[in-house]
Amino acid sequence: MSKSTILLFFAIIISSTVIAQDKITDSLKNVLAHSKADTSKVNTLIALSKSFSGSAPEVSLSYATQAKDLAVKLKFKKGQAYALKFIGIYYYNQAKTVETLDNWQQSLALFRLVKDKAGEASILSNIGSLYYNQADDANALEYYLQSLKIAEDIGDKLRMATALQNIGNVYLRKKATQGKALKYLLRALPLAEELKNHDAIVVTLTNLGEVYLTMGKVDSSLYYYQKGLAASNNNEEVSSAFILNNIGRAYAKKGNFDLAIGYQKQSVALAKKFNAKFFMGKSLLGLADTYSAKGDVQAALEAYKQAEPLLVEAHAVEELRDTYSGLTNAYAKLGNYNKAYTYQTLFGNFKDTIYNTETDKKLASLQFDFDLWKKQSEIVSLTKDQKLKDLDLQKQKTTRNALAVGFTLLLILAFVIYNGYRNKAKTNIILDKQKAQIENLMHNILPSEVATELQAKGSATPRHYDSVSVLFTDFKSFTSLADKLTPQELLEELNDSFIAFDDIIEKHGLEKIKTIGDAYMCAGGIPTPNETHAVDMVKAGLEMQQYITGKNKKRSAAGLPPWELRIGIHVGPVVAGVVGKKKYAYDIWGNTVNIASRMESNGAPGQVNISANTYDLVKGRFNCTHRGKIMAKNVGEIDMYFVAENAEREYIIVEHQIEKEEIKES
Repeated sequence: MSKSTILLFFAIIISSTVIAQDKITDSLKNVLAHSKADTSKVNTLIALSKSFSGSAPEVSLSYATQAKDLAVKLKFKKGQAYALKFIGIYYYNQAKTVETLDNWQQSLALFRLVKDKAGEASILSNIGSLYYNQADDANALEYYLQSLKIAEDIGDKLRMATALQNIGNVYLRKKATQGKALKYLLRALPLAEELKNHDAIVVTLTNLGEVYLTMGKVDSSLYYYQKGLAASNNNEEVSSAFILNNIGRAYAKKGNFDLAIGYQKQSVALAKKFNAKFFMGKSLLGLADTYSAKGDVQAALEAYKQAEPLLVEAHAVEELRDTYSGLTNAYAKLGNYNKAYTYQTLFGNFKDTIYNTETDKKLASLQFDFDLWKKQSEIVSLTKDQKLKDLDLQKQKTTRNALAVGFTLLLILAFVIYNGYRNKAKTNIILDKQKAQIENLMHNILPSEVATELQAKGSATPRHYDSVSVLFTDFKSFTSLADKLTPQELLEELNDSFIAFDDIIEKHGLEKIKTIGDAYMCAGGIPTPNETHAVDMVKAGLEMQQYITGKNKKRSAAGLPPWELRIGIHVGPVVAGVVGKKKYAYDIWGNTVNIASRMESNGAPGQVNISANTYDLVKGRFNCTHRGKIMAKNVGEIDMYFVAENAEREYIIVEHQIEKEEIKES
């Protein structure tokens, strides 16, 4: 599930039906025409800005700006705070993050100055929504909880519904907290219905639809989406664009792609009508995903390309991540691997921005290792250069002395020349050794086939592989373990495990890809395809768990906590190639990598968790236990299996028994 498929709710936007809103607007305009330049006129301008905020953003901005200017002139702080709020809402819908936050922070300061608790709760919720869109869940949740506390203190049901709604949205981002999301949203719905608040009802219904869609309950999700669409006046508001897109997503999950595309095209058109760039980009992304699921790669590519600049302008981090992932897959399917690599790199950059704290520590560790290696390389280079310079100076000095002495020192000169020849020969030997060391290092970093191609051509061609095994490992609760160790102890523990893993995968003919902190990644069937890579990978995974089990027995005897290892394996197509220009790295990309990572994160300590694809290839060689399904984007539900620890040994016994029976028969 995309983390950004949630509709956020601003409690300050209140509307009923279009006809009723028109009557209210006409009445307000009539009041404005007969108002004097006092605080009541400021309030009327704010009310007009509110009434147009969903249907005519430019008009809403004009009224809010007039209200702010008049409030400043009258020194009416509360009116100024509400005017700044609506100005911020305009910029929010235009995806102008800096301008939005500037106006809302000013508004918050004024609400606190005049002790307007309701206004403070409302603007705190809005600022939380701004951070939410930037994938900053920590700040978003902090502002939402502040808003909820104030709303409960003053008994403001509208702002309570708002805060409950938005807290639910934060919990909806992660599968592990979807139950909490449902709890908060179901608390918000009766409050919204009791208040008969149009926007609160629309948003809550829509996000309940999102929870059920994420849980795989498509019919339930469509029920809430359709109710939300009806409550949003059926295509008369910006929120309708969001709902139409999600209805399309639901029908796409049911396999009704034509109906899904119809709804999502309506969504794009409606977002364009209101010039809501964030919703336009989101709707185009949804349309592109549906085309991709349908198999219309060219149409998906065009929709992704249209979505990209809109989402860049909106600073929509997670939507951009999904867009770059879609572009990568589309270009790979069309055979344009250069473009696929370009967008895969962008996807990787955006993926890094949403890592959790533990992942940040892994990256910091990786950066430390890289900086240390770089520094050591510089020292080696400087030492080599200095030796060559010293040798050159020595030769020059020797030559000058020989010329000065002349013929009488001919024998000495001959000796010096001979000595210079010996030094040069030694230098050449040193250089040859260093060249061999560099080549050996290159073969250690890259597969031999790729390293040879790089040496011969200066570049390596990316390749597509139809069937590759990908394995991920990770240590459970690594952060808490790391906090109890010194840096030296932590490095020694990880180094011991990774050296053992290196030996295991080399034994089984597999290829190490990389380590990130405490995570280890390898692949089988590349760069040279073979038929046994899936079996080899499972064997390696079992041996890794056996190694950690033995290590934990020693740690237990010493009174130390165990290191619990999760392993996940998936088999599927990948694109493989070399990344970098000066510091080469061999890497792989594609959904297969993402699913293998999901197998690891959904596994259990001490187990080897494999996907259905892997199981189909190895079930004749290992005893496996089915342990449930997970949902994977663009793939659907995937079965998972645990591999029995003694599975291979049992297979060998059975195989030996068959051989004995064949001998008897003969």
